[in-house]
Parts: sequence; structure tokens; C-alpha cells
Amino acid sequence: MEFEGLPEGCIASILSRTTPADVCRFCIVSKTFYSAAESDAVWETFLPSDIHSIISQSPSPLHFSSKKALFLALSHRPILIDQGKKTFQLDTKTGNKCYMLSARALTVVWADTPHYWNWTTHPHSRFPEVAELRDVCWLEIRGVLNCLALSPNTQYAAYLVFKLIDARGFENRPVELSVNIFGGKGSTKNVCLCPNVEGLRASRVQGLPTPNVRSDGWWEIEMGEFFNAGLEDEVQMSVMEIKGGNWKRGLFVEGIEVRPQEQN
Repeated sequence: MEFEGLPEGCIASILSRTTPADVCRFCIVSKTFYSAAESDAVWETFLPSDIHSIISQSPSPLHFSSKKALFLALSHRPILIDQGKKTFQLDTKTGNKCYMLSARALTVVWADTPHYWNWTTHPHSRFPEVAELRDVCWLEIRGVLNCLALSPNTQYAAYLVFKLIDARGFENRPVELSVNIFGGKGSTKNVCLCPNVEGLRASRVQGLPTPNVRSDGWWEIEMGEFFNAGLEDEVQMSVMEIKGGNWKRGLFVEGIEVRPQEQN
């Protein structure tokens, strides 16, 4: 029997076992496939079971005519949650959860001392505030996220999202980034936060990973990966430069994004 001859409910059941990207492709096969691919029964399987609890935290009410419309909205634009301290989004290809912790949701050493850090607005930020590094020699930023908030059985990566504006102190100094599951093994690596290291005489940063420009205009650099087994764990992330003793400034921290790692 050809797939087109199957009942619509059966086709919907088959589509719900694929991916959002597959469903969008299958909708052009026939009218029956299109009808099944538009059904709430299919798109509800791609939405997290706690989606209503999550979106209820948004300051702007979300009203959509279908589950598909809700999925597409959440996969194309993040929403603010947790009193504006985090954003939530769905991965377009898989429907897995993505979060960004704002600078306010992170632990930033000396953040409440105006001489060292300044809380300011940025026209291109998704958050009400970002953290501006004014002058420190001890750079330490930490973030924590409960693994139960993430999609289970999924490989994730954490990214520092930032800008450098009139910055100094980073071009000749590696920054240490780490990611680990509390009580388990983790990863630590040195990176260069300056995007262009060519021509720098600083041999300490040559060959180190450098940031990439995001579609929203900010820079990001991968901090590390971890596998979320769906257990009662916490993923801990840190940004450190405390060994050099040199003063640093001009770092604008938007936050740390945790999203599913792209599969090759």
C-alpha cells in the first residue's frame, strides 16, 4: 500500500515519529499528507510536555491558532522568561529546548561594584540589561542550569555570548572556559576572546579558538559540551582569567546560551 492510501490519522502518527524539518518536507507530498502535517496531533509531539508552564513565565501572553504556529514562533524567536533573566527557544530542526542565561542570571565577581562592572542597556540585546566590564584584573563569571529544564538524552553545548567594545587586556591573555555536570567529569579549555588574532605578537593566544559572529550581531564562543541524561543534575559553566594579573575592560556580557549541539 502506498503512503497516500493510508488514513490521515495513520499518516499523522508516522509523521509524529520524524522531525519538524521532515514534517515540513512531507507536507508537499499530497493533500492527505498536508492535512496530517498541519494537525495539532503531530506538532504537539514536538513541543515539550511542560511548554505551557514555560511560556506562562513570559511577560507577553502567547496566543496561537495551532500547535504548529506555536512551534514555529518559539523556534524562530526566543521569549523572555524568569522575570527577564532567561530566554527560551526551541531548536528548529529537532524541537529540543534552548536557553540563554542573561548576565543577571550569572554570578559575576565584583558585579555590584560600579568601579569594576556596570549594568547597562544595549540596543541589540534580548535582555533589559547586560554587564559591562569597566576594569578588573580578576575575571570570574559562573552560571548554573538545572538539567531537568533541558531536553533529555541530548548532547548540548554552552556558548559565551558577548561583545568587545574599546576593549583591552584580552589580546594577549587566554581566557579559561569550563563546562561540567555537577559531581561528574567536565571540560576546560583556553580561548582568545579577540576575534582577530592574526598579526598579534602575542604567542600565548596563537592557535586558540576565537569567537564567531552570530546572526543577532553578538559574538559567541563555545565553552564546552555535555550530555544531558535527564537526571537531577546541574550543569556548571565558568569564564575565568585570574592568572595574568593584567587589567581588562570593554567586555560586554549578554549571557551564556545552552543549546543542542549540531550533529555533523
